[in-house]
Order: sequence, then structure tokens, then C-alpha cells
Amino acid sequence: MPPEAKKKSRVTLLDVARSANVSRATASLVIRKSALVGAETRARVEQVMRDLGYVYNMGAARLRAERSHTVGVIVPNLTNPFFAELLSGIEAIVDSAGMVVLLANSGDQPDRQDMLMRRMREHGVDGVILCPAADTEPDLLVQAFEWQLPVVQALRHISAQTDYAGADYEGGMRQAVDYLASLGHRAIAFAVHGPVHSAYHERVDGFRTAMDARGLAANMIVRVPDATSLIPSAAPLLFEAQHKPTAVICFNDVLALGLSAGLHDMGLKVGQDFSLLGFDDVTDAETMRPRLSSVSTAPVIIGENAGRLLLDRLANPSSPAQRIVTETRLHIRQSCISPL
Repeated sequence: MPPEAKKKSRVTLLDVARSANVSRATASLVIRKSALVGAETRARVEQVMRDLGYVYNMGAARLRAERSHTVGVIVPNLTNPFFAELLSGIEAIVDSAGMVVLLANSGDQPDRQDMLMRRMREHGVDGVILCPAADTEPDLLVQAFEWQLPVVQALRHISAQTDYAGADYEGGMRQAVDYLASLGHRAIAFAVHGPVHSAYHERVDGFRTAMDARGLAANMIVRVPDATSLIPSAAPLLFEAQHKPTAVICFNDVLALGLSAGLHDMGLKVGQDFSLLGFDDVTDAETMRPRLSSVSTAPVIIGENAGRLLLDRLANPSSPAQRIVTETRLHIRQSCISPL
């Protein structure tokens, strides 16, 4: 079929309106999911669209509205299941607004992150939800402001002048320490790994503050390799201090799962000989045996909050920056016991 014939046969919005016996404006409101259209009219118009095979030209609409209806999401690590849960929360809100997500992985590298931000701008995204890479300078957000590109910080923050959705990491660490102390543990280690950023500082500070409040030594902060494959072999590092811990709080559940394997290799049974507590409470916590006790930071809810903040920013570009910090919750399972 020649191009001219194809053009003539294309179903237009006016064709839809005529077939549904509504105005073109009403048909347009249906496409934009406007609440101004009644349910019965909406259903009739949508049925006509299906019957006629009408396809909404998103590209043309973008040119008219100067909006792409896309949201950029940049995270530092796609191998961590935590970020998959965060993304599901973001997508739930973005989808409900008729928008789609463009996902990118910075690898926790500021230079790559800078390149991705430029690419997002080139693709005309309406805004970006960003989990800042470690060592990100606040200038990145200043530049985004100059580009008139709305940004919401998620999980980590580098500026109080930009919207932020995160969790109460310090409160979560207090819950972890208080629970282990209630079981009778006095020597508690905190295993950390990965790059240093705002969430890292908040967890470490939360551990120290909670231990000090209990009159416990807060100096057993043990750094293990970041590579997942090397975590099990690092388990002996927990016992190199003069005072051996009877329990360990892990920076996240990925670290907890790796140390669980390492403790097993050392002949120690988690939940019987030693107590292990995770942080983040991703879905893998239920698959470990014994089941992992962990502090939930609710990544799905954080993602939803980040999505809402971005939609609010798009609707009200000049409003003051908002900050939504989700409370944490300790989920007690089987991996912690009273010290022997």
C-alpha cells in the first residue's frame, strides 16, 4: 500500500468522536484520563477506539504539550533486589499517571551518573528520580535546576533544597540494637560494605548512638568486601577483635545472606550458635534458613513516595522542597537468639 493510502486510512480522533457521538474535545479528555468525563461516556469512547483500531500518537502529543510523559530513574546497583522493590513502587505511581519509566544504572560512579543525567535530558524526560552515586556533588542538582529538569532524591540525599524520599535509617538501627540487647547481647558487631554516602553515615551513626545509649561498646564496625562472591570468605573478620561478638547487624540483607554462608562454613549455625540481623528486609529474607530477622525500610513505599513527589513537583514547580522519611519496622524471624 502506498504511503498516501496509509495516511488516508489512518483512524483519527475525529473519527472516534463521530462514531461515539461525542465532541472531539470529549474524546481527547478520555485519552487524557480526565475526571471530567462520566464513566458511561468514557466506556463508550474507549470501546469505539478498540473497534476502530485507533492508536494514540504519543509523539505528536508530546510536541503539542511539551511533555514526554516519561520519568528517568537512575539507581546505583541493579543487582541488589532492594532496587527492584524500589522500582516497583515508583512504577506503580508513574503508571497511574499515564507515564513510563526509563531506567538506568550508574554503577555508583559519579561520572557515569553525569552522563546518564545528560542522556535523560536529551531524551526529554519530564523529571528524574535519582539515588545519588557515592561522592556526588550537590552541583549536579544545581545543574538540573538550571536545565529546568525536576529531580527527586531517593534513599540517599546530597541537598536539603531538593525533594527527598527515604527511610529513618537511624531509627531502624536503634530498633536492631535494642532488640539484640533485649535478648542479652552485649558484644554486637556492625558489618558494613560498599561506598560511603548519606545512608551509610546514617546507619553507622545510628548504630553508634544506639550502642552508646545502652552503655555498650560501639567500636566493632567491621568492613567486608563489596563483591557478593567475596562476602562468605570474610566472615572470620567478625571475630578478629579482642572481644568476640555474639551477634552482628548487617548493613543490608545482601551482606547478611553472604555472612550467613560464611558462618556456616566456619561451623557456626545462625540462630543457634550466633545471631545475625539484616537490614532492608527484602523478599530474600524469607528464603534464607533460618529465616532472617531484618529491619524493613519498605523500599516499595519509598518508591511510591518518590513517584508522588515527582508528580507534585511537575504540578507545582516552584513549591518548597519536600522530605518524606518512612518509619522502619523490625521483622523478627529465626536468625537471632539469646547469647550462649
